[in-house]
Amino acid sequence: MSAAASAPTVAVPSREEVMAQAGGENFPVASRLLPREQRARLLAVYGFARLTDELGDEAPGDRLALLDWLDDEVDRLYDGRRPTHPVVQALVPAVRALAIPPDPFRRLIAANRRDQEVTAYRTFDELLDYCRLSAAPVGELVLYVFGAATADRIRLSDRICAALQVTEHLQDVAEDRARGRVYLPSTDLERFGCADADLQARTPSPGLRAVMALEAGRARALFAAGAPLVRTLPPRPRAAVAAFIAGGRAALGALERSGYDVLDRRPRPTRRAFALELGRALGGR
Repeated sequence: MSAAASAPTVAVPSREEVMAQAGGENFPVASRLLPREQRARLLAVYGFARLTDELGDEAPGDRLALLDWLDDEVDRLYDGRRPTHPVVQALVPAVRALAIPPDPFRRLIAANRRDQEVTAYRTFDELLDYCRLSAAPVGELVLYVFGAATADRIRLSDRICAALQVTEHLQDVAEDRARGRVYLPSTDLERFGCADADLQARTPSPGLRAVMALEAGRARALFAAGAPLVRTLPPRPRAAVAAFIAGGRAALGALERSGYDVLDRRPRPTRRAFALELGRALGGR
């Protein structure tokens, strides 16, 4: 439990502002495949993840203090007090009905605390350690919503979530660098002679393209390692998780087809590419 945090001194995003981010994300797209109650619980989890990222990435003022405030909101979620923010309040039915533990919520907050202090990662293993905080908890929460959170499934989910996180970092190289963060491992940048100036150029250098291709291959390997999760789930959750995988793999395909030209645009996958990847993922491939 965190120490009691005072009310934030800057405006915290409203529930409407947080959920407005839902448009192009895998979370709400996949959740449309689910029954209404399960969908509501999944969107509540999504809302918390979005709120945490908003406080860690976008909020003005003292972000660490805001994250302390959010930690106190999680305390309220579990100690019988009512959370003050509607996004956290929306979690109450799922947490109580499904006995969701607090640890995944805490790790999401910890990831954003790390973002305030760590701006680069030396190795891919260090990046994966960050993904265990920033991405794996979301997959674990999804499995709790599905009533399927076994240890074996969580291990497979961790790989899928890491793959999704690495893919997002590849899409957001320029945006992350503008925030002063570099998620491409520095040992890989050095290996291919990729300097910081390459991350701020208008078009990718050969070195940057090589680094991106290396990380994309690693993301594909993580997707492959986690894909057997799909076959262990009931039909509707199976389709939802397959959609997460398909969205990530289709995004990787779009990056590859663009020649990893991500510095002034974000390559988008086609519906056909998503459909093909969904068929593969539904087969557990």
